[in-house]
Amino acid sequence: MAPPRDDGREGYLAFVENHQHRLLRAAYLICGNQHQAEDLLQDALLKLALRWSSVRNGDPSAYVRAILYRDSVSWWRRRRREWLSAAPPDQVAHDRDGALRLTMHDALGLLPPRQRAVLVLRYYEDLTEVATAEALGVTVGTVKSQCHAALRRLREVAPDLARDARPSHGSADLASGLEVNP
Repeated sequence: MAPPRDDGREGYLAFVENHQHRLLRAAYLICGNQHQAEDLLQDALLKLALRWSSVRNGDPSAYVRAILYRDSVSWWRRRRREWLSAAPPDQVAHDRDGALRLTMHDALGLLPPRQRAVLVLRYYEDLTEVATAEALGVTVGTVKSQCHAALRRLREVAPDLARDARPSHGSADLASGLEVNP
């Protein structure tokens, strides 16, 4: 009896199970729409499955993130229309973090897809400039300029983020980076 052939199915399934929630969060942050994020992730995981034998020994999560960001920008370019999203709740958020989260979500929605992708990769996924450039298929200089432009735009459209990011008197809050290079 011949030994079973290792087609990598178990490794692929384990990868998907371990990384799907984080990748879905990244997809959602990029596109701002839960249904589109799920579709983007599903398409990216399908593309990963087709290339699993050549990608599995490298960094499959970086491969999937690159697919997510490129497909999101491609989708946006094809559609070029206003994004529809669910309105925030009518009640005012009483907690500071909830209000900041809504403000950040709305502000990210106003950025162009490439700038949004750079901010999500750099600050939510905590990638280096080099890793971000590799994921997006651009140069490090492009990542730096897009990040700078995106942060400047965030300060314009959501000044509350920069104001709330500054530590108050005696507060030990961590800065968000929005107050750097005003």
